Amino acid sequence: MSEIKTLEIPKWGLSMEEGTIAQWLIKEGDGFNKGDEICEIETTKIVNVLEAPFAGTLRKILAKDGDTLPVGGLIAVCADSEVSDAEIEKFIASLGGSAAQAPAAPSEQSKAETSAPIVEKAEQPQTLTASAPAPEKVAKDDYAVPESLLGYQISNELFVTPHALKLAEKYNVNLAKVTGSGREGRISVQDIQKAVQAAGGQWPDVKQQTQAKVVKSTADDSQVLATPVARRLAKQWGINLNDCRVSGTRGRVCKEDVEAVYYRNNPMPVNEQSVQCAAQAQSTVTTVAMNGMRKAIASRLQAAKRNAPHFRLVVDLNVEALQNLRKQINETVPQVKLSINDMLIKAAAAALIKVPEVNVQFDEATQSILQFSQADISVAVAIPNGLITPIVKAANQKSLAQISDDMRDLATRAKTGKLQPDEFQGGSFSISNLGMLGIKEFDAIINPPQGAIMALGASESRAVVENGNVVVREIVTATLSCDHRVIDGAVGAKFLASFQQFVENPALILV
Repeated sequence: MSEIKTLEIPKWGLSMEEGTIAQWLIKEGDGFNKGDEICEIETTKIVNVLEAPFAGTLRKILAKDGDTLPVGGLIAVCADSEVSDAEIEKFIASLGGSAAQAPAAPSEQSKAETSAPIVEKAEQPQTLTASAPAPEKVAKDDYAVPESLLGYQISNELFVTPHALKLAEKYNVNLAKVTGSGREGRISVQDIQKAVQAAGGQWPDVKQQTQAKVVKSTADDSQVLATPVARRLAKQWGINLNDCRVSGTRGRVCKEDVEAVYYRNNPMPVNEQSVQCAAQAQSTVTTVAMNGMRKAIASRLQAAKRNAPHFRLVVDLNVEALQNLRKQINETVPQVKLSINDMLIKAAAAALIKVPEVNVQFDEATQSILQFSQADISVAVAIPNGLITPIVKAANQKSLAQISDDMRDLATRAKTGKLQPDEFQGGSFSISNLGMLGIKEFDAIINPPQGAIMALGASESRAVVENGNVVVREIVTATLSCDHRVIDGAVGAKFLASFQQFVENPALILV
């Protein structure tokens, strides 16, 4: 018998405890090679891609999109095609607790009733494929379809909303003769209404149709492509994903699609509508569930604020010489495009080597201070799901061009969820720069277990006094937050003085 192998939730980093299946990138029955992308897994830090550790065929998916499992949790079974389904099921059953994660195998009849529509919805638009003979005329209640629009049309290209498809099948509307007005030509109920009325027939107003009792789907929606948020909301509200339109990226049901079904099934009472109409500006409250990353940020920073006794030191930096050097380098070396942030990272790295008492982490478990010989600087980067701090490693040993290249690469991969755990976990010091957003100065919360973080504001022209004269200089305000358990005020002040020296005399960071 060929070998049966499994895929599990990997451990990406020491702090990772669980992962959520964000999206499967291949289907059951698909073959793959070692290194191919299998699925996306969301952790408290990032959304990363699981690459195949071996070559094989995906035979059984045990963890669906949106499922959260601990590290090492079984998510799929793989085996060659010669291994029978019975052997696969026997293998899953032998795994004990893991087998409970596997969805029950559908009967042949349920496969015929539910599996085919699900695959069709996941891979291509809704299509009308029927060959039943067309009746001569349909005239029922408010529906009267002209003969010119009657009859089924076999097609693999019609893009139709689920509601429009059901009505077209019920009243024998030839959708090939209806022009869709939706995205990519998708046909809606409104499009059918317009076509029937234009041909001289009768079709009730769409608003009246929506008031009728909606028949909810009972088909299995586990294989319907949907975002994790959409799947969680659908489960919470008892909504079948087969009843939702598909308007998200990569053909997925998104949060707005689920909300549309919810509000359609739970219309606002008339008296409540009247109250809202009477109010000129009625505010609404939307509940947004916190994702794993947001929860991790909240937990870590709350612990840092509670456990680490913060104190702050502030200094104004004259960055004119730094800006002039940056401009000169960018003009004379075309392949290098330095930002002021790149140069401030380099200056901070030099100051950390000069004042190593700030280049530390605090190990609470052993109540000890870890002092580093290299300046591994974490730089805060805003991403759609929250905040992440990719690390410029050994910044004190790198040139300005190398730091610039590293930051560009790290920031790009951070925003696309492609960072490796060791690229954002750890670090000996952090920098958070909100200057590009016009913030003059701010306080930052320490990123544990590090001992300090520096907040940098915008570079702006300010009036300062030099030798008794008022002059205009380009100034950046830097605020250093320190953990008083490991860094004293005098040490923090010494670090800021050194940092200021490197910033205002930038030739020092080039040697």
